[in-house]
Amino acid sequence: MNKKSVFSWCLFDWGNSAFSTVIVTFVFSVYFARGIVGDETAGAAQWGYALALSGILIALLSPPLGAIADDYGARKKFITFFSLLCIIPTGLLWFAMPDPAAANILMVLTLVVIANIGFELTLIFSNAMLTHIAPIHMIGRISGWAWGMGYLGGLFCLVLALTGLLGVGEMKPFMPLPQEHSEHIRATGPLTALWYFVFMLPLLFFCHDVARTGLSLRAAARKGIADLFYTVRHVRAHKNLATFLLSSMIYRDGLNTLFAVGGLYAAGTLGMSFEEILMFAIGLNVTAGLGAAGFAWLDDGIGSKRTILIALTGLIVTGLAVVMVTDKQVFIGLALALGIFLGPVQSASRTLAARLSPPDIINQTYGFYGLTGKAISFLGPLAFAIATQAFDSQRAGIATILVFWLVGMILLLKVKEPR
Repeated sequence: MNKKSVFSWCLFDWGNSAFSTVIVTFVFSVYFARGIVGDETAGAAQWGYALALSGILIALLSPPLGAIADDYGARKKFITFFSLLCIIPTGLLWFAMPDPAAANILMVLTLVVIANIGFELTLIFSNAMLTHIAPIHMIGRISGWAWGMGYLGGLFCLVLALTGLLGVGEMKPFMPLPQEHSEHIRATGPLTALWYFVFMLPLLFFCHDVARTGLSLRAAARKGIADLFYTVRHVRAHKNLATFLLSSMIYRDGLNTLFAVGGLYAAGTLGMSFEEILMFAIGLNVTAGLGAAGFAWLDDGIGSKRTILIALTGLIVTGLAVVMVTDKQVFIGLALALGIFLGPVQSASRTLAARLSPPDIINQTYGFYGLTGKAISFLGPLAFAIATQAFDSQRAGIATILVFWLVGMILLLKVKEPR
């Protein structure tokens, strides 16, 4: 095991997770609904529809890109391109003025859609690197450690935004900006972009890559598409893997919906302020990171499937309690407990995909993993948006997530994990 390569790969999770933490979940989503749209319910629905659109595009692009990467080799080029596709629009969120004009709302949502596509497509290639940087007996632990670092990286970027730009209670930020046009909040876009870029560099410089196959990108594209159709036609040969992908497609959509609308729910239903949401996010990232790192030992010890089942059970039980409570302090305590089970589901799912995949189609597998993670990704935000509007309650919207976790868990029981 090359320790420098492994650490650089884990550090990439540390860097890119700031996008999902600061932009998608806690800070910018709330700013969009409150500061730009001016209506939390309408803003939450529009944010959900935008994420649903990006999910559809991600689902269409993931399998062919994965197949092309299998036939081209060198994954770092793909990681660089799609990372920049996330980083640049995220930095441009500085121009997201607190103006409810339709053109301004459209611009902000367009930037978020493009950035989210770049973020998700990058994961196809970074996830596929796990199988050649990690010894087979440590694949679960390294995946879990990286996911734990991802939560902590998102946490540190969030703390930097809180102490540097937004302020905490009576404490003034150490990088004060004017607040007349929400400059202190808009600056979290460039901050997140810079964070992602800086911590992407070690992977590009120190993490060893698979070799080029010798095919040009055009030739790899032609062969990759042909290989993709071959895999689809012979899906019965990979029935076990297909069952897992179907299962993960459902329960991961529940997870993605929670990340996308969690901050909106805390603000709209529990009446939490920006400062309270940020402090809550810090605690949630701590428990999620600890859960991902702690359960990593179980992943290698009892298997990825059992680890996922244990974590999903914990999510459903605590999630049901979270939906029912009305007291803010009780909600925070239960939500922090729920966070313990978030990381293990994601980390062990990434590991199980590697364990079930034939080595020669590992990028295809993670391409389909990206597809199944987004093929119905519009359903989660859509269900949240429809239920929120129909019942005029975000509580009704957030309850739909539990159904996705339960159905995915039932399907996972049919997957046979190799010893």
